Amino acid sequence: MTTNVLILCTHNSARSVLAEAMLNHWAAKLGADIRAYSAGSSPSGRINPLALDVLEAAGVSTEGARSKNWDEFASESAPHMRVVITVCDSAAQEACPFWPGGPVKLHWGYPDPSNAPGDDEARRQAFEVTRQAIGYRMLQLAQLKDIEAMPDADLNAALTAIERG
Repeated sequence: MTTNVLILCTHNSARSVLAEAMLNHWAAKLGADIRAYSAGSSPSGRINPLALDVLEAAGVSTEGARSKNWDEFASESAPHMRVVITVCDSAAQEACPFWPGGPVKLHWGYPDPSNAPGDDEARRQAFEVTRQAIGYRMLQLAQLKDIEAMPDADLNAALTAIERG
């Protein structure tokens, strides 16, 4: 049974999109039955072009990437989410909707690369550093053995250990 993971960030334009793409990339490479989705509480309606650029430069598919509202995943007809991860501080502070099935919830915060100072190259570098940091955690998540069979407490402990490095 596929383990669905929802990654949330307020605007669903950079960090959550990077996380969705990186987790799907690693799951496919490793043959892990994991499917990532991303969404936001106030989606911007567009993905930051630098997020798409660094993913494509790393050989990660961006096909079908779009900015989505988290309401899309809170309905009874949505895929059952086993894990919900927030990746930005503002989303961590928001009241999340009820997620059917009571998924494991945690926060893995990253600075917003969209706010990086400097010229285009400096901002691009900030996006690449963020992609790498998120990608490393998503690799570790994709490498978890028997994730679908893990009790929630064990899964929460494993994800917390990934966060702590």
